[in-house]
Amino acid sequence: MDLITSSPQPLLMVIITAVAMYFALIVMTRLAGVRSFSKMSGFDFAVTVSIGSVLASVILTPGPPLAQGIMALAVLFALQISVATLRVHSDLFEGSTNNKPRLIMANGEMLRDQMAKARITENDLLGKLREANVLDFSQVDAAIAETTGNISVLHRERGDTPLSENLLHGVIDAHRYQPRPVQT
Repeated sequence: MDLITSSPQPLLMVIITAVAMYFALIVMTRLAGVRSFSKMSGFDFAVTVSIGSVLASVILTPGPPLAQGIMALAVLFALQISVATLRVHSDLFEGSTNNKPRLIMANGEMLRDQMAKARITENDLLGKLREANVLDFSQVDAAIAETTGNISVLHRERGDTPLSENLLHGVIDAHRYQPRPVQT
């Protein structure tokens, strides 16, 4: 029966710590800005997961105490702000904290060597093509495995504007994309 019920005191502590951590999270998110929970890089994702872990451990377990949980949140937000600032000012630092986006489909053809390096299966890519409403491979100018793990699909219908090659800046194997003329 102890697995299902609880005495009032631990339940009250869950409420108090949840409310306190919630407000601490709001304050720190406001101070850190909109990037706080972005998925722009693998580092951002790791910080987001870490913040969730801190929240869960402080709210649901008797230790760590509330003050330690708030301090842990503050340190994670400070690290995220610091790394984001360093990434903006240093290409070397940005390269060491981020994966590079990778071209996995170009001109309607799957680039299986790059898919393997990104650890993306054909079924993963097909799912993303369907989500993007691609009706035929020939519509796809490029598909990119982004730094976040998402797949971007750049496609067009007959007569649409062609892909600007600037969108492939910094993408591994971007040279394999060949601009196609607009078909009318």
